[in-house]
Amino acid sequence: MSEIEEKKKWEHIRKRVFQMVEVGFLEDVPSRAYDIVNTLAIVINLVCSVLYTFAPIRERAGGLLDGIEILTAVFFALDYVLRLWTAVYLYPKKRPAEAAWRYAISFYGVVDLLSFLPYFLPVVFPAGAVAFRMFRVMRIFRLFRLNAYYDSLNVITEVLASKKQQLMSSVFIIFILMTASSLCMYSLEHAAQPDVFDNAFSGMWWATSTLLTVGYGDIYPVTAAGKVFGMIITFLGCGLVAIPTGIISAGFVEQYTRLREMGESAATRDLRFIKLQVCGGDSWENKEIRELDIPGALYIAAIIRQGEMVLPKGTTQLLRNDILILTGALAGKDWDLELKEIVLKENHPWNGELIRDLSISRQSYIVCIQRGTDLLVPDGNERLKAGDVLVVATKRRIPEAITIRV
Repeated sequence: MSEIEEKKKWEHIRKRVFQMVEVGFLEDVPSRAYDIVNTLAIVINLVCSVLYTFAPIRERAGGLLDGIEILTAVFFALDYVLRLWTAVYLYPKKRPAEAAWRYAISFYGVVDLLSFLPYFLPVVFPAGAVAFRMFRVMRIFRLFRLNAYYDSLNVITEVLASKKQQLMSSVFIIFILMTASSLCMYSLEHAAQPDVFDNAFSGMWWATSTLLTVGYGDIYPVTAAGKVFGMIITFLGCGLVAIPTGIISAGFVEQYTRLREMGESAATRDLRFIKLQVCGGDSWENKEIRELDIPGALYIAAIIRQGEMVLPKGTTQLLRNDILILTGALAGKDWDLELKEIVLKENHPWNGELIRDLSISRQSYIVCIQRGTDLLVPDGNERLKAGDVLVVATKRRIPEAITIRV
């Protein structure tokens, strides 16, 4: 085996490992099996951690619990190494070393590292065993990985991400009001209660418990002015707490409405694919796509040329033995669609989104995706990336889209 073939073999293995450690499709048995094992390891590890805090259980089954924790920690370490090795596919525009570093400093990378590292550090640094054990609490954040496996959990993450600007604004307003309230209450109550409201931080604690409707009752005003001011702040607190709640509730409504529309849209599309081969002497041979006489309901979705996929454009010339994949609506339906070419840039709203989650019209559908030298068949679980070239059949005007004349 030549060096080039050996390199291709290892790249194929690395890509297959990446597909396995990332969230897999239901049809991919090894990938789904790895997902199940990973989920079970997270849950079992946390269950053992909770059981270990009960003295009777620790005395009777402490050795078993320690053994299970070590096994899961070894699995987490192996998982971390595999993700480092395959990070180049997670960040395809980075070099292997840069991609590995990008993953290592990401939120999930840090959580994955801390989920197993505290188990093994006491072996090297015995004096810090107690401190390292405290870092084991970080493994609970590994539960965030379950978001990727369950759409219901993923919706929460997507809602918080889509409403982060509004949420940050509401938190900022609450913080400003808390600061102002603490200073005002300190001014009103310090003379009457110098031991209770002895500084601005004491007022901040009172403002926090009052505005967030917790009300511990350990610090409270005794003067008439302080009580009146406290009532005003209590009423404001009820309204302020409702602001983030309303934002998140609106986000859930928008998200589920979008998902329902996507589902309805997918159910109403009725497409068929036709495969044709350009033979010698064919009238289409050596012609550009824009010169072809193709029925209006059909579009060339892809071209297979000598085993490679070619993205069809108006200026693409057809050669002998090319295999054409044509798609369109069923006969009798008036669609009158145009093919649009969209290049996803870094700041495009579709960048990083799953196809099934796109805000796309019912009168539009993605015909194919060109990613580098690969031409992909659209799938609802495919996540779009910056640099992807989408061919979209649509009746709508899409900004920054180039019309492909067929």
